[in-house]
Amino acid sequence: MRLFRQRHWTLFVCWSIGWSTTLAWGQSTPPDKAKEIKSRLDDLERAIDAIPEDAGGGYGRNDVAICAKAAEWILRHEEFYKPGYVDDTLSVLALGEKRAAELKEAGDAERPSWMSGKGTVVLGYRSQVDGSVQPYAVSFPEGFDADSDQVWPLTIKLHGRHQTMNEVYFIQRHSTQVQEPPFGSIQLDVFGRTNNAYRWSGETDVFEALDDVKQRFRIDDRRITLWGFSMGGAGAWHLGLHYPSLWSSVGAGAGFVDFYDYQNQISQLPSHQHRTLHIYDAVDYALNAANVPFITYGGEVDKQLAASLHMKLSALKLNVPLSMLIGAGMGHKFDDTSTETFQTFLAENAKSGRPLTSDRKQIRFVTYTPKYNRCDWLTIEELDQLYEKGTVEGGIDEDGRLKLSTANVLALSLNRGVANEVSLDEQGPFGLQAASGEETAATFVRESGRWRDLDENESRAFHNYSKSRKRHDLQGPIDDAFMQPFVCVRGTGAPWSQPHQDWAEWTLARFEHEFDKWLRGKTPVVDDVALTDDQIAERNLILFGDPGSNSILARIVDRLPVTWTREGFKVNGKTYDPATHGLALIYPNPLNPDRYVVVNSGHTMHESDFRASNAWLFPKLGDIAVIRFNRQQEGSYQEETLWAELFDNEWTLTTNEGP
Repeated sequence: MRLFRQRHWTLFVCWSIGWSTTLAWGQSTPPDKAKEIKSRLDDLERAIDAIPEDAGGGYGRNDVAICAKAAEWILRHEEFYKPGYVDDTLSVLALGEKRAAELKEAGDAERPSWMSGKGTVVLGYRSQVDGSVQPYAVSFPEGFDADSDQVWPLTIKLHGRHQTMNEVYFIQRHSTQVQEPPFGSIQLDVFGRTNNAYRWSGETDVFEALDDVKQRFRIDDRRITLWGFSMGGAGAWHLGLHYPSLWSSVGAGAGFVDFYDYQNQISQLPSHQHRTLHIYDAVDYALNAANVPFITYGGEVDKQLAASLHMKLSALKLNVPLSMLIGAGMGHKFDDTSTETFQTFLAENAKSGRPLTSDRKQIRFVTYTPKYNRCDWLTIEELDQLYEKGTVEGGIDEDGRLKLSTANVLALSLNRGVANEVSLDEQGPFGLQAASGEETAATFVRESGRWRDLDENESRAFHNYSKSRKRHDLQGPIDDAFMQPFVCVRGTGAPWSQPHQDWAEWTLARFEHEFDKWLRGKTPVVDDVALTDDQIAERNLILFGDPGSNSILARIVDRLPVTWTREGFKVNGKTYDPATHGLALIYPNPLNPDRYVVVNSGHTMHESDFRASNAWLFPKLGDIAVIRFNRQQEGSYQEETLWAELFDNEWTLTTNEGP
């Protein structure tokens, strides 16, 4: 812990954002308070280091570490937005100290007192993405018994955008305000890595927090409710429609559903950006409301009512059910009558629970990317054209025959046993009987316009050999690499181009700062000579430098879709001077094709996007881009994207001309 803090203090001194005793509201931190916070943080981190990994049943250490993390981040980023945040930070540290002291005396398997199932409690998990600890809050219903065998419904609540949101605020708010969960459920309030509309690692946070809750408490998977308001409403639209078979019902209060209308943008973005808006524009996924009960609310005089109206119109055109409430005379908040109706809708669906996967007889599913490709017994494995609408619709007749129609789908899988047989686009029928071996799904591919079912060996090869095709979690764009475990690999050798190396190092430093500030986690960084086989096997590799400075890049450069020499790099038929140009790309890692490799890029959206609106948090560089850079006098860089593109299904470029 102490080594981690020292490294990050150094990083932010380099960015001129280091320790300061001036608070964000323009007042000086009382010297005794500043000294006390720092001293107690140091003591708490030493106490955490002494806590065994299995203390408190294996959970306790993270529940303490979130308190230290909160104090460290608020100090480093100078996020004392209000005078009360100083005392709040001390209170959070006190909570961590109390928990650490209890764990010191407790046995390995002894449940900590804060997990007794009373009131509202803030817990923590360690993210697989970056190794950071992240907080979440759980509220328990009256009569909850942690020792009983009863399984409980769960309500996931997504918070709205809060400009002064940080870990201290989140922990202190939920530690001091007991919430009454709705309809006898356990309630999970996710942190979502602050304010990003539950995109990127903010999306991953929801599922990692959910997994942690499931490990601690008995949750009924068929009775998980998702809802949120404002930014939380945007998150409910997104997660509810992209993962429609996970929820008993979904409620979206306000919240945007697209980019252009919400941001009043008239001019179309460049193609590589315009196309990837289909990743997150929830309105494109309206058809998926056919698979999950959905309700939306908007205040009559709230500008964000437009989102609910937009979704309702789309649902009507698709003949998809969508319940809608409008609060008479209301602005950006719920009225009492609508709140009751909204919560009753969610409660009734939580009581009945979502159907078993095997009981779903009809399906209407749409996606624009293999990233979001599953609904109950259906998985869309490949699309014909990425970022274009791909649909599968149909159902099971009285004789147990499944009939599906598809559009823009190249490959799909169906759970065996869901029906006796299936016809695809009036082709077939193909058998779907349960297999005697390990094969639980039947896979179908479309070749020359005809569907074909794969035998067991072909199916195994199809799913094991994905390095040359865009598949789930290996479809890009660049930003997708940071939703999964990743490590940045810094070149330590002699660069082929020093100006290019300087730009690459600045790019890494910018990513470290922005990820730390806006996505609330440290950026894992190792030297190229220290990269391990386990990291290659388990993580996406984010390489910085050139083939001269970065030995890992040198090992794979001849297997990337570029030609790179000391004189320059050639991409799509044109050669660029590395003294003034950089290359950013994502590609299946030649050292491990089940993971990505990224070259000279972190997230492609930057600080101005995070500050502006969550709607701007979409990919800016596609899969591959050439960037012209110009070093400024103070050491930063001015950048211009000369060319950017998206690879096709086979990770190749469809054009032959350079930018």
